[in-house]
Amino acid sequence: MADIAETLDDLAERLAGIANELDDLGFELLRAAGAAGDPDPPAAERQVLKARRAVSRAVAALRAPTADDWTPL
Repeated sequence: MADIAETLDDLAERLAGIANELDDLGFELLRAAGAAGDPDPPAAERQVLKARRAVSRAVAALRAPTADDWTPL
């Protein structure tokens, strides 16, 4: 069972790296649009943001809950 948990943690870390790359790409798209004088975010930036959110949800789903994640009712 520990192997599965390690595998899931590894996948979560790799996806977190991808999320960071998507952040960087989104910022670059916004910078380029700003430099070109375009006041509206480009469609590609919205697409990257949507992908970033999906990857973040996947990271959260793969991460094992810890004692700190639980709150008493």
